[in-house]
Amino acid sequence: MIDVDVVIIGAGAAGLTAAISAKLRGASVMILEKNKRLGGSGAISGGIIWVPNNHLMAEKGIDDTAEDALAYFKSLDNGDVNYDLLETFVSKSPDVIKTLIDIDALAVSIMAGYPDYYVDRPGAKADGGRAMDNDLFSFHELGEWADKIYTSPDIPRLMLRETPLGGASGLIDPEELAHRLENDQRGWGQAMIARLLKACLEHEIEPRLNIEVKFMTPLDKGWVINVLSEAGREDIRAGSVIIATGGFEWNASLRQSFLRGPLTKPASPPTNQGDGLKLIMSAGASLGNMTSAWWVPTLSIPGDHWDDGSQRSLPVLIERTLPHTLMVNKNGERFCNEANNYSALAGAFQFFDPKTYSYPNLPAILVFDHQYRSKYPIATLMPGMDTPNWLTQASSLSELAEKMGVKADVFEETVNTFNKNARAGQDPEFGRGDSSYDRFYGDRSREGVLATLGEISQPPFYAVTLEMGALGTNGGAQTNGKAEVLDVNGNVIPGLFAAGNVMAGSTGGIYAGAGGTLGPALTFGFIAGEAAANKVL
Repeated sequence: MIDVDVVIIGAGAAGLTAAISAKLRGASVMILEKNKRLGGSGAISGGIIWVPNNHLMAEKGIDDTAEDALAYFKSLDNGDVNYDLLETFVSKSPDVIKTLIDIDALAVSIMAGYPDYYVDRPGAKADGGRAMDNDLFSFHELGEWADKIYTSPDIPRLMLRETPLGGASGLIDPEELAHRLENDQRGWGQAMIARLLKACLEHEIEPRLNIEVKFMTPLDKGWVINVLSEAGREDIRAGSVIIATGGFEWNASLRQSFLRGPLTKPASPPTNQGDGLKLIMSAGASLGNMTSAWWVPTLSIPGDHWDDGSQRSLPVLIERTLPHTLMVNKNGERFCNEANNYSALAGAFQFFDPKTYSYPNLPAILVFDHQYRSKYPIATLMPGMDTPNWLTQASSLSELAEKMGVKADVFEETVNTFNKNARAGQDPEFGRGDSSYDRFYGDRSREGVLATLGEISQPPFYAVTLEMGALGTNGGAQTNGKAEVLDVNGNVIPGLFAAGNVMAGSTGGIYAGAGGTLGPALTFGFIAGEAAANKVL
């Protein structure tokens, strides 16, 4: 039997951070990852990290306080926030991020002007500062570990702040791009996970890959973990165990049991099957926030698959926000402000109509015209590329309606009303463009609301189906501020900790701003590692 102080199950952002934190406290550490590659959702994400009152804000003279952040969350709370966890996140996250930067486990910069998602609320930062972007990282620094990080086919060679998502053009000098390719420099979540992995390796922590945890047995002091590897079964005895396996959005049974509404096309890797949630449940943990997820509309391109053959679905962020677009439901009617933040849109997509006993807005249809197609991207399709068969194309609105299967008269009236209002520079139906957040993701070369409002009037016209997806679920184990897992009576389960999307979210169902997943994941990963080490040392 192998003996170790702290075992971390899951090698994503939270798990790698937990390992670093526990090792810094002097514990012996082992990371177990069931997949052949590590990083999970964090590795394929934009990698933005949302942390209020961070030291980079202070260096740039941007005012923020813990009180501002708490006021912001309180203004958004619908009764699902655990304030012990929230206050821990708000108070501890700035120090955690600074520590990770100081030891070179992170290298980030503030996303200039990137606003919080609900800029009209008390404590919000309309001019940004809380969202941090990863600097480029050369995968050559990882040696043989460079190909052991989960990645999507489109490897990001840009930092997010260089792309339209960050308010930039997405264009860089060809010589600079060649340099980045030659040195295998990557941005986004790839850079974040790579730096965390490098820090683990420098602290002599090598994740064990292709290790499946079958079950855990509690001891008087610690746990025995039974695992299956290519070599067969073995037992590992640990003083503390940290579960950091991510969410359960790819497990159909768990989705049906817990989520508040349909989640049809996840945007995360198919490895998020709820393994850690099952381990936590078998240990008698209390659960919280189980109906919630980090929701996002998604687009699925036929033939675009993950390694295991699962359909890959892409988050739809800027496409519905740029001018010359709108979204309609099965009736051919608009149903929301298309430029709203992606997580909040779940409420509109998941609206249940008792009259028809159905979800009329799911799936939705994104509509745009030649003006959009000639200037802006749609998923991986750039202007000038041939139109693929996954885009519906028509020479008139009535023809497009017929191809979409909606009533032509209703659809045409919807578009005509939208166009009339767009010409007047307003959206009295849903207020699109009123918020600075709406305009941030739009075309900022156009002034005011025109950054997001524009007529759909030039043929050919196009349409594509959007589903309701998620970046991950955010319900799981109830924990205290030390990331200790609590049982159904609210008592600490000795030696068991949780961090990341497998724990009940520290911000409840509130997605405060870009990076609202990773800020808490890194923070509670660090807290869990420290507390788990203290438990056994």
